[in-house]
Amino acid sequence: MQAYIDQTADFVRQRLANAEAGHDWWHILRVWKNVRTLLKQEKADRITCELAALLHDIADSKFHNGDETLGPTLAGEFLNSIGVPENLVRHVQDIIFHMSYKASLGVVSFRSKELEIVQDADRLDAIGAIGIARAFHYGGFKNRQLYDPAIVPDLHQDRETYKNSTAPTINHFYEKLLLLKDRMNTDTAKRIAAERHAFMERYLEQFFREWEGN
Repeated sequence: MQAYIDQTADFVRQRLANAEAGHDWWHILRVWKNVRTLLKQEKADRITCELAALLHDIADSKFHNGDETLGPTLAGEFLNSIGVPENLVRHVQDIIFHMSYKASLGVVSFRSKELEIVQDADRLDAIGAIGIARAFHYGGFKNRQLYDPAIVPDLHQDRETYKNSTAPTINHFYEKLLLLKDRMNTDTAKRIAAERHAFMERYLEQFFREWEGN
């Protein structure tokens, strides 16, 4: 089974070599490490969690015209090519398809302990110091404003509104990042998220003081 992990890591590292820095190999590596940290306290199938963590952004829909099926499809094709058992392949595909934040804004039709762990691991990388860096990098990648006081955050977004948003990066904190602490699934992730959430709150306080020239 470890051979599956090693081959998958090599495949993902090569495929995401030139990806946007918030969703590149280093993001994958951090999520993978987060999964391993969570598994020290949470009980779930390690191989499923690690494979899903490695493959979860193999074709992020944001960079593929909104196609949410491409990632699970490519993940399945690769796992099949290295001989991973079919039931494990399907579980990994289900995790990838259902783990995104926007997926949680619709009807949730699939749950598993492994999904909860990989989802938490990914969400932990979206908050705290690295989460702040990723948010502004992606905003720059999309040429979005840092902040516009006239554009109020939409706190009640549905799936399509969230998916199609072009709001300034600061709005993203209120529309997603600051909500993640209370959306963690596992007790371990909740404890880690609390510190990272507090760091983002301190950052925003400083941001608005500087915005006002203080």
